Parts: sequence; C-alpha cells; structure tokens
Amino acid sequence: MPWLFNLFLAIHIGAGVVALTSFWGAVLTRKGGPAHRWWGFVFSAAIYTAAAQALGMGGLSLVWPLAMHPQLTDAVLYRGMFGTMMVYLGLLAMSMTRYGLVMVSNRRNHPGNRHWSMLAVQGGTMLAAGVCLAHGLYLLNRNGLVMEPILMVMVALLGFGTSTTYFRYTFSTPANPRAYIPEHFKAMVATGIAAYTAFLSVGLIEMFPKHAFNPAIWAIPTLFGLAIIVHYLRRYRPATKAQPAQT
Repeated sequence: MPWLFNLFLAIHIGAGVVALTSFWGAVLTRKGGPAHRWWGFVFSAAIYTAAAQALGMGGLSLVWPLAMHPQLTDAVLYRGMFGTMMVYLGLLAMSMTRYGLVMVSNRRNHPGNRHWSMLAVQGGTMLAAGVCLAHGLYLLNRNGLVMEPILMVMVALLGFGTSTTYFRYTFSTPANPRAYIPEHFKAMVATGIAAYTAFLSVGLIEMFPKHAFNPAIWAIPTLFGLAIIVHYLRRYRPATKAQPAQT
C-alpha cells in the first residue's frame, strides 16, 4: 500500500500549494467582489482536495503505520500522530471550510445554518477531536511528556473550541444582518492557518526532524492568522449608533 499513500501524498502536496497561494488572493482582493469569490472558490476546492487526501493517508497510517513511514520505529506513537491526528485534522479542515462557505450562502437565511448536514459535520468533528484527545492522553501516559502527544492534545482542544463556537453562533440570534461576515472570515482564515501549519510541519519533518513538533514553530501561522482576523473584524465591525444629545 505505500504506492497508494504516495499517490495521496502527491495530490495532497499539489492541492496544498494551490491552497497556500490562493489564500492570499482571497485575503488581498476586495471582499465580495468577483476576484475575491474566484480566489475563494479555488482556495476552498484545494482545501477539500488536500483534506480528502489527508483522510486517505491517515487511514493507511492507522492500519500500517510503519509500512507507510518506514523511517519511524514506534508504531503505537506514530499511529496516533499520522493516523488518528491526520484523520481528525482532515475532518477539521473540511468542517471549517464548509462553515465559512455556508455563512455566506445562508447570509439571509440564518436558520439554514442548522441544516442536519451542517450539524453532522460539526458533530463529527467534535467526535474526532475527542478521539484525538483520548489517544493523545494515552500516549502521554505511555511515552511521557514528549512533544508528539502534547501536540495531539493541543490540536484536539482547538477543535473542541472551534466547533463549540460554531454551534453557539448557529443556534443564536445574529446581533445584526452582517454578523455572518466575521464568522466567514474567522472560519476561512483559520483554514488558511491550518494549511500553512501543515505545510510547515511537513517541511520541518524533512529538514529539521528534531524540531518538527515544536509548538513554538507551529504557532507562527497562528499568530499571522490571528492578526489578519483581528484586522478584518475591526474593519467590518458594525458602526455604533450615535447617542442622543443630553439636554
């Protein structure tokens, strides 16, 4: 099966490169304009493709961890890292992308965000996060305080937070007609953060194996992404109504 893993990996890398470049096309073009929509479509399609290949690679790594990664030796540890966590991250990327797109398509129909398919995607992501968390805690108990299981726990908690935030907005009453815009930004930029984090980690595994799972390095795309989110949240913040003059 290594040939199938390598096929998944080749498609995954190709789609990832498209996602990494088209992300900036969507960020830098006028929001809502034709160019923004086009770049957003390319970015979303690339993310879906890359995430689907991650599911395939993760599934193979769950069953045959050392056959898929012959340079490694600890089957139990890397079944978690390249199996459980990769499947979970693939689902998380898909759920964030779908959420971001649905926010725009349902901008005038907030109840449509509660469609069963959307709830199933978010619920499945939370379930996968729970499995990743449990596997990470097991590996922490087995291997001690090494970075691989610590990272599994960290990304699992991120997924819980993300899905909880999405469920809260979905079942709330929007504060204003433009409330979907921040939700769209947050979801799509978070997907870009995930894409850059995955790209960076794969490169580190090849070039600097000892630093591949260093959370400080993984945090770099997150910091840049948060800066982008904060910028656009400020830019699209609803204007406050002027207070009546005191007499």
